[in-house]
Amino acid sequence: MAEFDGLVAAVTGGASGIGAAVAAELAERGAAVAALDVNEVSAGGVAGIRADVTDDASVRRAIETVAERFGGLDILVNNAGIGAQGTVADNDDAEWHRVLDVNVLGMVRTTRAALPYLRRSASAAIVNVGSIAATAGLPQRALYSASKGAVLALSRAMAADHLPEGIRVNCVNPGTADTPWIGRLLDRADDPAAERAALEARQPHGRLVSPAEIAHAVVYLASPLAASTSGVGLAVDGGMQDLRLRPRG
Repeated sequence: MAEFDGLVAAVTGGASGIGAAVAAELAERGAAVAALDVNEVSAGGVAGIRADVTDDASVRRAIETVAERFGGLDILVNNAGIGAQGTVADNDDAEWHRVLDVNVLGMVRTTRAALPYLRRSASAAIVNVGSIAATAGLPQRALYSASKGAVLALSRAMAADHLPEGIRVNCVNPGTADTPWIGRLLDRADDPAAERAALEARQPHGRLVSPAEIAHAVVYLASPLAASTSGVGLAVDGGMQDLRLRPRG
């Protein structure tokens, strides 16, 4: 038996990038998987279900649909998120509210809707997708960093609240990943090749993190085999969080 046989997982932002990689990996390992996304995409044994994490009613409908279709819910991966650039002075209040609404309150809404089902599971797990921006000061990322710092703190608080109910909560903090969002940022840069090289050089292992590498970390934390792991912020960043290497050359 695969480790996820008989388990049901929901992945927000599951139609592309990191979310799609997580959904595919969970399905490969035996889980019944639903990708919750504003774009309803079904592929490779993953069921697409439309959900807007900024709309509580939409989220509740989506989670209810997952539970009814598959007979419950065991694993929630809170991956849906958006990016933001600039210093603390560069975004107005509306943009701050928009990003925090997706990146933080989106996780709150989805978790709140999922908790009644997770409490019935013998293998309940929540994995939140954070960022290196939660643990390292990055230039031109004030709003994004604030949102992901909140995700890391929220993950620890959730772990403390829900472990007595048998629900494990952990967080994965990726480094700069080779995702569609980063691709769009590079496309808008004056010199995309130079900007990519700078992003790669910033990470100690010298390249962008792949969505598949992040998916493996998420799936490890979601697995029943990790039953003693809770309240962890797992860096998947090529060493950026903790390593201080000499410059190459």
